[in-house]
Amino acid sequence: MARGGRPRFRGQVRSGAVILAFQILLVLTSAFLVLMILLHKGRGGGLSDMFGGGVSSSLGGSSIAEKNLDRITVGVAVLWGICIIALGLLLKTA
Repeated sequence: MARGGRPRFRGQVRSGAVILAFQILLVLTSAFLVLMILLHKGRGGGLSDMFGGGVSSSLGGSSIAEKNLDRITVGVAVLWGICIIALGLLLKTA
């Protein structure tokens, strides 16, 4: 028995560890998503110009660095959304 006279079930320990893992992943993806958004080019240029984004041709639209930054940002945003949904479902059942 755990403190307070309540029995401790193995499922509670596992779901607590899973919830903690999703919370940590949510914090990390949130910080990384903010960083990725700040790297994007705005009206007058952005931090992506530091990584070769300023050498794009006018015919190609955006540079390779900007396209890769877009892909990474979308991937992190999808992972962030999955974490939000998973945490919502886990905390609803816990």
